[in-house]
Order: sequence, then structure tokens, then C-alpha cells
Amino acid sequence: MPDSSTEVTAAGIARLAGVGRAAVSNWRRRHADFPKPVGGTEASPSFALSEVEHWLRDQGKLAEVPLRERVWQQLAGHPDGAVTALVHAGCALLLVRDRPSAWLEITAVSDARMAGVLPGALDHVLADRFGAERALPTPTASALLPSVPLLRAVAELAAETGARQAFDFLFGRQLDANPRQYTLTPPGLAELMADLAKPAGGAARRSGGPGSPTVLDPAAGTGALLRAAGRPGALYAQEADPDLAALTALRLALHSAAGGADGPALAVRTGDTLRGDAFPGLTVDAVLCHPPFNERNWGHDELAYDPRWEYGFPARTESELAWVQHALAHLREGGTAVLLMPPAAASRRSGRRIRADLLRRGALRAVIALPAGAAPPYGIPLHIWVLRKPGAELTSTPELLVVDAADPETSGAPAGRDRLDWPAVRDAVLDAWTPFDAPGRRDPVEERPGTSRAVPVIELLDDDVDLAPARHLPPPAGGGGAAELVRVRERLDETLKLTARLTPPPAAPCDTVRRPFTTVGELARAGALHLRTGSGAGHGAVPVLTEHDVLAGTAPSGTPSTQAASPEDEPLLLEAGDVVVPVVGGGSVARVVDEATAGAALGRNLQLLRPDPAALDPWFLAGFLRGTANNRQASSYASTTTRLDARRLQVPRLPLAEQRTYGEQFSALAAFEDALRTAGRLGGQLVQGMYDGLTDGSIAPK
Repeated sequence: MPDSSTEVTAAGIARLAGVGRAAVSNWRRRHADFPKPVGGTEASPSFALSEVEHWLRDQGKLAEVPLRERVWQQLAGHPDGAVTALVHAGCALLLVRDRPSAWLEITAVSDARMAGVLPGALDHVLADRFGAERALPTPTASALLPSVPLLRAVAELAAETGARQAFDFLFGRQLDANPRQYTLTPPGLAELMADLAKPAGGAARRSGGPGSPTVLDPAAGTGALLRAAGRPGALYAQEADPDLAALTALRLALHSAAGGADGPALAVRTGDTLRGDAFPGLTVDAVLCHPPFNERNWGHDELAYDPRWEYGFPARTESELAWVQHALAHLREGGTAVLLMPPAAASRRSGRRIRADLLRRGALRAVIALPAGAAPPYGIPLHIWVLRKPGAELTSTPELLVVDAADPETSGAPAGRDRLDWPAVRDAVLDAWTPFDAPGRRDPVEERPGTSRAVPVIELLDDDVDLAPARHLPPPAGGGGAAELVRVRERLDETLKLTARLTPPPAAPCDTVRRPFTTVGELARAGALHLRTGSGAGHGAVPVLTEHDVLAGTAPSGTPSTQAASPEDEPLLLEAGDVVVPVVGGGSVARVVDEATAGAALGRNLQLLRPDPAALDPWFLAGFLRGTANNRQASSYASTTTRLDARRLQVPRLPLAEQRTYGEQFSALAAFEDALRTAGRLGGQLVQGMYDGLTDGSIAPK
């Protein structure tokens, strides 16, 4: 377990105790016996983990630190940094998973002796998985010595959760702790890109057989795209950041079969891909790539005569077109490349000649516009380019498929980070791509106004060669057409009538009643309710209730977090009668979970209060939590963000029967609020539909 030198920050203390950082600040001010800082800075001090645990237990704020939290705090407080510690932990987990008996023998000795014999054992297992030339050198005995206590704890965590899950949990925490250091590819996007790269016709291939596809990611990042590649025969990755390349190699190895017998061959290299290709001469079945955007220093001056520029030498401002041609250079004839691209790459004048040549030669097959929030940078709707290496045996159709999945009507959810309905986006894209890419297709592809169209290449070869999908799609009928607008108007009329019926009667004044109050924290300690914080974890098709859903009163629309990998991170599933409160923002909002929302997972930045029905009425609880004064006194401020500490919210002490009287009134107010929200949405839809219909000619003025 953690030694006395392990340090933890205020954020780590808050995570251990399940509270906000404001609560930790209050403890430091109010309790003279709170542990003193042992490191860090004045603005961000660190504390001895053992002293913090002891204090929390004495105060009754901590029964037992979960093993995974102990391991994470050890890793985060490692003297050589969290990344080095995570690499050591991943190597040890690979040894634990692939050679468990060897690990048991190694751990039966002292720490110093264990550090001395580990390098030899690790070298064997790393060589088995990656070969002699690899991005992950074997750690030395002196480097491993400070990590030995951590490695013993990591192995204990692996015994509970599994080696892969333990590494994914720790890697996910590292990504969460350093969001600006890494460019992430969300799992929904990675799965969509992998689906687009599958062989034409969707033919499945069994891993390990002679027909197993080979896949390359030349800008591997965290390995999300290669993880989504199904069951390939071989995976090739290159990453410029040596630390990230090592972590990605371990992640991919731990996600393949133990010992590598039934898993793909793995080759992970470090280096600048465009300047120093680690796989010269390699051709693969598929290339998946989320390249860096808008790079000026990509090697323009020194790579002018590189043979990869088969479709034209990219301008200095067109680094993305250099990545496109790098991907095509590594494809076998008929192979497919799928790249995430900024929307400007489809229309910048400096790239029009290369785009034109890609179209003429049949290399560029589809341009797909995604909703904003699909991947960083989250504020713009990115594009997916699907390319295919031309070959003599291919009779490429002189058409380009353009798809616009950026329309909220297509994506099924409001645009924005963590709010995309990825299954709906995936269906919209694949429903257009699959018939377009069908082997031997002769019939024209069905045109879907506003969504997809197969555009003859000749229409695109003008002075601009602008490939933005929205510019080549026929507009959909305004507001869904006149018939749809009639239905919207009828629903609006019904909703306005319902709103009138639900309008509360005039408020009757009464004398102010002084009542004894208690806090949510006290109710939690007394067992009247359970208080939990959302992580965004989920499995499969389980939707996630996001902060936006709570604020907007909509159905769960989120997808599971990529970092929810450990079995201990099982999704916190909602039950009818739960009360959900946003943590950030300072608004007085509380939502009672109904039967329609029950079963969804609780998202991040949300706190769940699960009342004991024998002690608390949920509507009574939610109503008093929404009081403005209540929220104001329970909120703290950090920079420009307001954070709510739900434990400080107050509720009056009332008998259950009286609680239910209040609860009925609060429930009626919530129904009225929901009707107002629905009326506003329908009214906006009707107004915009009328504008669209009148301007595009589908509706006649009356």
C-alpha cells in the first residue's frame, strides 16, 4: 500500500472523501488539526496521503479508501511523475497478465531485490509483444525501484478488476487530470471511422487468418482508433510523443489476447510521421487517422520532393492534405483510409488542385460533415474523409458521396460536446455509405434532401473545388413540409391548453413559519438518503443523463465516458424517485427521476440523492433544493465557475405526511415548467419552419 512519501492534492482529497474541493478548503480553515502541507505550492499545496487518510477516518468522513483510489494517489504522487509511473504500471500489468507465475515469484522477495530482477522479466514479455524494435524500452532497475510499492498495489488492483481494466482506469484518470495535454478521439467517433474503413460490402474477417486486415494509424495518440478496429491481423502505430507512444503500446497490448497468440501483431514506433516515416514501404488494408490540424511546421521545406505527394505538393498551410497523401501511400490497391479533417480542408483555395486530382483519379470517395462537438476542437463541425487507393482492377464510380450529419435533425441530439447521439449519427452516415460503396453497384444511390447525395465529380471540378457537403445537398422541405408544420401547430395548440390548465393559482400570503432545518450531509450520515457523484460511466447502449439533459429537461442523451473502464466504475444507474442536482453553474435546478429516465447512467458534474422513501419524499426534497437562497449559501466560487456542494443544502425537518403535501405542490410546478419548455420548443420549431417554407417556396403565403 502507499508509503509515507505519497502526496495528494486538495483535488485528490476531495475525490477520496466524495466531496467538492470547496469542502476541503473549508476543512482546512475550520479544523486546526487538519494535516499541514508537505509539498506543492502555496496556491496548490500537497499533503501526506497517510496523514489525510488518518484525519478523514477520525472525522468520520472516510470508512476505507477504495483500492483504486489508493493506487491512483500513489501513481499521481510518484517522484518521477505520473507518466513514468503509468508506464511502469502498464509493464507490470502486462507481466501479471501474460506470465502470472513469473510475477508471483518476483514479488516474493524484498523491494530492492524485486527491482533488480524485474527488468529481465519485463524485457522478455515486451519483446514477445512488440519485438526488438519498439517504442517502449525496458525500464532499468534503478528507475523501477521507486515504483515497486506502486507495482505491488497495481497487481492487487488487477486481481480485483483484471489487468486491462486496471490500466484503463489509471490511464483514464491521467487523461482526465491533463485534458489539455492530450487530443482525444471519442469512442463513438472512433467506432464510426472504423466502420467506414471495413471492406466494401461489410465482409467480416476472422482475426488471425490469412485474410485478416492490417491497420495503420500514423498519428496514434491514445490508441482509440486502433482499439476500435475490430479484430485485425496486425496493428501499426506511430506517435511523435515518446511517452504517449509507450502508453498506447501498453494499452493496445493489454486489449489483445494474453500472450499474443490469438491477438494481432503489434508494432508501435516513436517519431514525427511526416518527416520520419517509421514504416517505409509498408502497405496495409486500412489507415485510420486523427491528424493534428493547422500545423505550419510539418516539414514543407525539407519534403518538397517526397514521393508521397502523388496528388500534388501540399502548401505550407495544407498539412492535412499531406496526411491524406501519407495515408494513401500506405494503402494497398483497393485499401481504405478514413481521416478526421477540419472543415476548412474541404474548401481552402490553396488545396483545390490536390482536391481536384483526388477526385479525378477516384481516390476521394466521401466527405462527411459531423455535428459540432464530435471531437476537439469541439466548437466546429469536423469532417470525415473516406479515401480508397485506386487500382487497375477497380472501376471507380466518378461520384463523391457527401453526407451532412451535422443537422440536429439527423444527429438526433443538440450539437455540443458530450451530447451527441452517436448511434443516430452512425446510422445516418452508414445508411448513406453502405449502398454507395456496395460492390458492383450500378443503380444510382437514393438522394436524401439535406442529408446525403452522390455528386458527379464533374460538378465539383470548378475553380474552387469546394467539397463542403452542405453546398451540394438539396435543402430539405421547410420544417419537414407543410403537413409537418400542421402537426407542429396542433401539438403547440394542445401544449398551450395544457399550460393554461397547469398554471398555478394566485399565491395566498401567509405568516412566515420558522422551521428546524437539517442539511443533506446530515441526512446522508443518518441514512435518510444516499449521496453519489456521477462519473459518466456506462456500458453498451445504456444512455447517460448529462448535465445538459438536467438543465434542459430532456431525455438522457449522453454516451459512456472513455475513461469508465474499471468494474469498480460500474455505471451508477438511476432509479425512479432519485433526485439529481448539477454540481457546476450555481443554478437552482433539481430533477426527480421518473420511470422514463430510470435505468440511465448518471453523468459527470451531477450529484445523485437517493432518498429513503420511508423518511423523505423525493418531490419535497427536490423542491426545497431549488430554493434560490438555499443554493446561494451552498455554493462556492472558483475563478469564473460556481460550484454547488450538495451536502450543504438545507431541508426542513417535517413529518412524511407534511412532506408529501409540499411534494404534490412541487410536482405540479414541475409539470407546469415542463409544459412551458415544450411550448417554447414547439413555437420555435413552427416559426423557423414557416420562415424556411416561405423562403424555399414549399409554402405559399396566405
